[in-house]
Amino acid sequence: MKVIGAGFGRTGTRSLKAALEILGYGPCYHMSTIIAEPYRVRQWLDVGEGRSRDWDTLFTGFRSALDWPASAYWRELAEHYPQAKVVLTVRDPARWYDSVSETIFRSALQERRLPLRRRVTRWLVTRRAPDFALYPRMARATVMDRVFGGRIDDRDHVLDVYERHAAEVRAVIPAERLLVFEVRDGWEPLCAFLGVPVPEVPFPQVNERAAFRAKRPRRLLQLIVRGR
Repeated sequence: MKVIGAGFGRTGTRSLKAALEILGYGPCYHMSTIIAEPYRVRQWLDVGEGRSRDWDTLFTGFRSALDWPASAYWRELAEHYPQAKVVLTVRDPARWYDSVSETIFRSALQERRLPLRRRVTRWLVTRRAPDFALYPRMARATVMDRVFGGRIDDRDHVLDVYERHAAEVRAVIPAERLLVFEVRDGWEPLCAFLGVPVPEVPFPQVNERAAFRAKRPRRLLQLIVRGR
């Protein structure tokens, strides 16, 4: 593991994932990795519920890790991989809250009161892809409850957690090991921090909110049809 992401989801982690892979720090572990390979849900459920924290097995084959749920364990990962550098992705707190509340949090809150159509979809996913059916439970254990105390519908609380998290990472990780990074800053600060040349391609800009909305229904359909 060469790079550990300490930033919350919806802080440009998809763009940074693409950037790190261009720079040779891939494959990069991301929440999208779990969605693409549902067996990983059970691995993280074991982590979230305290049964296992075998980081080397969990991250076998990966050179970097970003986004939730990995970033919820930034302290443990930074200790386990002492040579890895840490990148704290940040963005304007209000804009971040708007993004996360309309995507990840909205999906989590809807799990509490699923309409009939979603209940039918959930039943089909459970039958066809039982690993992925555990995703809501895993997300609660590793992110919603662990990071936010279950209070994801409390805006002031969520923003306070966001600010305290950034301050804690800055306080714990030595300055020479940490980059506080906004993806709009592009290649220069990232490459300088990692000690690599700036590539001759534009810095990736991935619209995470649009990607989230587009991919979720398609992925559920694939799970129902293919059973994985």
